[in-house]
Amino acid sequence: MIAMQYAITLPADYDMAIIRRRIADKGHLLDDFPGLAFKAWLHASRNDDALPSRDNLYAPFYLWHDSEGMNAFLGGAGFAALARDFGRPAVHTWIPWQAELAADLHDTVCATRELVPIPAHADLAELRAAEAAAARQDRAAGALAAISACDPAGWTLLRLRLWPTLRPDLAHADRQLYRVGHVSQPH
Repeated sequence: MIAMQYAITLPADYDMAIIRRRIADKGHLLDDFPGLAFKAWLHASRNDDALPSRDNLYAPFYLWHDSEGMNAFLGGAGFAALARDFGRPAVHTWIPWQAELAADLHDTVCATRELVPIPAHADLAELRAAEAAAARQDRAAGALAAISACDPAGWTLLRLRLWPTLRPDLAHADRQLYRVGHVSQPH
């Protein structure tokens, strides 16, 4: 599996209704994309009182079964249209350590994402076991998806959680909250 995300930071006065419309119009197009475990169409707004954000963001998150599907998407018309409309974004990838997923993610309304530096002295096997336990704990606490993944190029840990309710209680300086406009997932 491969976890992937790109984030497009939009101007402070950007009309986020444009992003919500984009998601409503295009979300279904990836519902059965080959090789895709799921795509969460994430966005955040500076003007969102329920889920405050420092920036206006459009930041889709993908979980791929393999690199073939990811490469087909990145080389396809959908990503080309995104690059045309917003500029080609940096695409970040991580190697999943744990991916706890509900069978149906369509009830997702909120996501949390943390990026945590992995200390040079960390025991990776121990950290991986702790992340697996944390993912299972978050699923038991109501998360529809709990993904922990590693970027060994930058030694960064990703924690992504998908929730069926808005979770402003999870706001933290190192945690980005998103609304989820759509989840593309095979039927």
